[in-house]
Amino acid sequence: MIKKTFGIFAHVDSGKTSFSEQLLYHTGATRSLGRVDYKNTVMDANALEKQRGITIFADQAHFLYEDTTYYLIDTPGHIDFSAEAERTVGSLDYAVLLVNGKEGVQAHTASLFKLLTRYSIPSFIFINKIDMEGFSISNTIKDIKRKLSQDIIFIHTSPMDDDFIKQDAIGEFLADRDEELMELFLQDRLNNELLKSKLIKAIKERGCFPVMAGSALKDIGIMEFLKVFHELTETKYHEKTQEPFTGRVYKIRHDSKGNRITFIKALKGTIKPKDEFYFGEESGSEKINEIRLYMGEKFESISEASAGDIFAVTGLKASASGDLLGGENNRIQYYFDTALESKVSFSKAIDRNYVFQSLKVLEAEEPTLSVKYEKEVDSITIHVMGQIQLEILKDIIKERFHLDVEFEKPEVLYRETIEKSVMGYGHYEPLRHYAEVNLRLEPLERGRGILFASECHVDKLPLNFQNLIEKHVYERAHKGILTGFPITDIKIVLVNGRAHLKHTEGGDFREATYRAIRQGLEKAENLLLEPYYSFHIYATTDFMGRIISDIQRLSGTFEIEDNSNEIIHIQGRGPVATFMEYSSELLVITKGTGSISLIFDGYDICHNREAVIERISYDKGADKENTSASVFCSKGAGFLVTWEEAEKYMHCIDK
Repeated sequence: MIKKTFGIFAHVDSGKTSFSEQLLYHTGATRSLGRVDYKNTVMDANALEKQRGITIFADQAHFLYEDTTYYLIDTPGHIDFSAEAERTVGSLDYAVLLVNGKEGVQAHTASLFKLLTRYSIPSFIFINKIDMEGFSISNTIKDIKRKLSQDIIFIHTSPMDDDFIKQDAIGEFLADRDEELMELFLQDRLNNELLKSKLIKAIKERGCFPVMAGSALKDIGIMEFLKVFHELTETKYHEKTQEPFTGRVYKIRHDSKGNRITFIKALKGTIKPKDEFYFGEESGSEKINEIRLYMGEKFESISEASAGDIFAVTGLKASASGDLLGGENNRIQYYFDTALESKVSFSKAIDRNYVFQSLKVLEAEEPTLSVKYEKEVDSITIHVMGQIQLEILKDIIKERFHLDVEFEKPEVLYRETIEKSVMGYGHYEPLRHYAEVNLRLEPLERGRGILFASECHVDKLPLNFQNLIEKHVYERAHKGILTGFPITDIKIVLVNGRAHLKHTEGGDFREATYRAIRQGLEKAENLLLEPYYSFHIYATTDFMGRIISDIQRLSGTFEIEDNSNEIIHIQGRGPVATFMEYSSELLVITKGTGSISLIFDGYDICHNREAVIERISYDKGADKENTSASVFCSKGAGFLVTWEEAEKYMHCIDK
């Protein structure tokens, strides 16, 4: 049995869930056709999803079509839940991107296409809502070419069309991009079998994006799409192999009984109940208790899962989204990040620890929440992408944990990085302890996060200690020295290190690594970063001058994409801090006729660095948990050496 997994992506209200429900119904996976407005869908089965009529959680289903088992993942469409959509990408073989035929390529549609490009996911495009008044296929195709890719091919099908490959447009498209095919095309010697194999290859390499059209609500073109999708996709998941099991974790949930559910895409081998996985010294080994096959919120227990399957297990507590089970754990570093932090407020009669632990359960499911208890000010904070996410969280906390909480106005989350490479040294040697670490900190391009590499020979420092240093680099967010916000976009390279045969204890390399990073930051040219939005503004030309003036006032940049038919389309980029409330301001300015879509677009240089540093007033010297000083030993007693003097005392650097 062949297995294929595909995800469905779209801007909110583009008809994703309706599209999914049609596929499930027509392939016999469901007995009745679910509708969002009837609140009886398989995919949006959560009470909050039914109440709001939007997808909040990525849900999975499965169906059979001809000789293939298909796993379908319906992802959230609202930008506040982009991180949830991104985590599914590691489990996909293909993606289907829906374009709203009435609205064209919307801002978040373009950002999702970029996300799929970032992860090299072969993608099909389905233009939905072609039944809406005013729909124009030619205008929508032009919009897709302008905003997504020129490498698209529109495939016409009908229920009576058994061989869509015969279409001349396919031959012309491929011949333009393949010298061998061009020669055959000019000689009128192209055959369908060759065309099909070349088209499948082009799709898989993202050199071609097939486009089809229909209406999910009116059941137009859905099964025709599935036929084409079936014919033009292929995977390596054909039969069981004897390889050891490996699988990618893409989601964590908790069921109604509180059981932790780990959702996995099997990449190799077979997994069965009672199989064990090792999660390092701290967590040890954990056993699989049960394997579940989910259809929306419902599931059935199965005896095994093998390569190509999408399934869930109980029994694992140490796994996290992005982990690779059964192999070297190269956890995925996701792109979408939170830009805002909000303080949680609640009645003093409520147990603070219960609130904190409840939020930590949600953090396991949505890692970007980054729940923290700040002891100094006795407060709990969480990270979010936007106001809608806060509203949903409030409802989730009420429904699942029976807690009434409020969220204070979100504050911007800053980051810090460095401009040039610098060496950092850390030494930890109180009595009967010993570790020294020499690191080189190198700036990376925006959005890369923290990376680790080693240039240290095992003759200088054994591999087990090098692995410890790597673990300590990744195990926490390291604070910058300008504002105390985490550092990012830095490659941390282990250059040298030293252990002691008798005195090196557990935790010594943690202390030395932390101090080496901090000491390097003290010497570096530090940069303050802030989150940015990319935005699309639509308004009548009457308001163009005022809007451009506003963008400049808010420290944004822009380009006028379209200035026809009395409607302007302005695309740009600006700081979250200045643009986060501009949506309501724009509505007032344009008397309700203008619109803006804001999408998280990574971190960049802070537009008002000095004002932010002054307002935050971070005292790096008072932060004893993030010290840059090293500890040395003399005459049986440890003594501190400040970062300025530390290099003179180091044991394994060239003096």
